[in-house]
Amino acid sequence: MSTDENLGFQSGVPIPGLNPPSNQFGNAFCGAGSGLIREGLGAYGKRICGSSSQYVQSNIIKCFSDPQYYFQVNAHYVRNKLKIILFPFLHRGHWTRITEPIGGRLSYNPPINDINAPDLYIPFMTFATYLVLAGISLGLSGKFSPEALNWQFVKGMASWLFQAMLLKASLTSLGGGEAPLLDMIAYAGYTFTGLCVAVVGRITLSYAYYLIVIWTSMCSGIFLAKTIKLTLYAEARSYDVTIHNYLLLGIAFSPFPFIFCLSNPTGNWIS
Repeated sequence: MSTDENLGFQSGVPIPGLNPPSNQFGNAFCGAGSGLIREGLGAYGKRICGSSSQYVQSNIIKCFSDPQYYFQVNAHYVRNKLKIILFPFLHRGHWTRITEPIGGRLSYNPPINDINAPDLYIPFMTFATYLVLAGISLGLSGKFSPEALNWQFVKGMASWLFQAMLLKASLTSLGGGEAPLLDMIAYAGYTFTGLCVAVVGRITLSYAYYLIVIWTSMCSGIFLAKTIKLTLYAEARSYDVTIHNYLLLGIAFSPFPFIFCLSNPTGNWIS
């Protein structure tokens, strides 16, 4: 017998045991209650998770698609895609994307297998190239600074997102807002290809700068209008010819202010 137990018996005060008797009714009630709670929360949780998973699959994935899809490119694709962007009127093939049945439903081929498929490799690379050319242009004009280059980055990203939202709004107005958001970001980003040519023209051929801006803007607009008309508008459920043509016209002219403003790098927000 331990010392504490001896003291307890000597003082006449019983010391409770280390394992007091359990309340069987209480334990049964608690066990049943916890079981009901677990089952209820489990069922409710399954409903929440199931609905949220369905929501993700039906909405978010539709908007963003698979990012890896947009980087499946090779040198042959990039070379031919740049030719189509800069000289769209020389493209003799079709403008529609190629589909194939996968898992019981039609799926678009990746860019490496379809020249008309959108990619994000060219937009990101041309955007980076534009920043380099903008830095060179700022340096030659004596306006280069980290802040000035940062402004060019902000203006470029803001213009890119604005043009992508313009495409999204056009589709939504026609009832075809289910097209992947990354598609529109890719199509809007192709404008940086013509923008890079315009900045090079400003650096090397200043006397022909405005002609180059008009040319590259026109080519970018033609490419964008043809691509949007035959690929993105296939998702539309409204066929009002007048609205359709006005939206296409607006999309075709959208590269003009985009290229004109950004091809003249300055040290502030307003070119």
